[in-house]
Amino acid sequence: MKIASVEVIPYALPFRAHYVTARGQLDRREMVLLRLRSHDGLVGLGEAVPLSMRGGTALTRVVKELERLGERDSLDEATLSGEAVALSAPARCAALTALLDLRGRRAAPGASPGSEPAPVECNATLVAGEPAVVAADALAWAEDGFKTFKLKLGVGADAGQVKAVREALGTEARIRVDANAAWDLETAKRTLRELEQFDIELAEQPVSTLEEAAEVSAATSIPIAGDESIESRADATRAVAMRAFELTGIKLSKVGGPEAAIEIAEVLPSFITSALDGPVGIAAAAQVAQTLDAADRGGAHSLAHGLATQRLFSSTIASVECEVRDGMLYPPVGPGLGVEIDDSALAAHRI
Repeated sequence: MKIASVEVIPYALPFRAHYVTARGQLDRREMVLLRLRSHDGLVGLGEAVPLSMRGGTALTRVVKELERLGERDSLDEATLSGEAVALSAPARCAALTALLDLRGRRAAPGASPGSEPAPVECNATLVAGEPAVVAADALAWAEDGFKTFKLKLGVGADAGQVKAVREALGTEARIRVDANAAWDLETAKRTLRELEQFDIELAEQPVSTLEEAAEVSAATSIPIAGDESIESRADATRAVAMRAFELTGIKLSKVGGPEAAIEIAEVLPSFITSALDGPVGIAAAAQVAQTLDAADRGGAHSLAHGLATQRLFSSTIASVECEVRDGMLYPPVGPGLGVEIDDSALAAHRI
């Protein structure tokens, strides 16, 4: 596709409260907005969310990679995925998403009333903290219609947090836990044994390697899900062969975009999770989640997706974006991703 201009804008959204996980604490999420403008004036939006706190690509590198796309007068999926461009996964995700959005806006330039996209069921994301505080947070999410609750563990009082949330929510709530690969093998086994009594839906990435995950999976009745260990279809294939994971969460910015996510889901039952994305990344992830739900990839469609994280931010850069209501994520009605940027808000959050 012929491209007239490439605009790369790093920005940050502040959290309502400190975002605390086993990997550390964040007060804001830094990301990169990409605008691809075609010769006929249409604009496609993409977003990169570097996971630098987890040892991923730095924001400055992602910016430089995307700015180099401006040296080309045309872009296509094969080029963006190839070795000649050599994009990191977050940059590739942004570029492929923007191209997808641009194609969608060209194919359907006007929104069509009455064709509202299907909503996506989401889990609540609970920030780690004192058990009583986490339980109160869970109740607030439950009052807004959420039925699945994800607890960030690995920072102390793990069993206490889960116990408090289970007692607060009752037996019908679905509880999943995520240690972000912070536990060693013995800690994972011991902690998951303690948590089995609380009817845990899944434990996401309790340990760092597939070998360790396979051993943990054999030692607990709780289904073990991947995240950090699954970055490609090859990783998913290896995980299945090793019986390391029963399913996996997928972050688009980590795996390199929508198509890479779908390829993983063809091998391993999957749910889509946020990398604490901005409005463009969430809209792209919602479309992938809809695809997986419709295709029933391995029966994982009944699992909530982790895409309600925009509730964690105190502001946005979008005038039109996904909406979270009653525990569901509602994508915007419109061509492409349907997201519209508020330029004054973007300028205020630019870094």
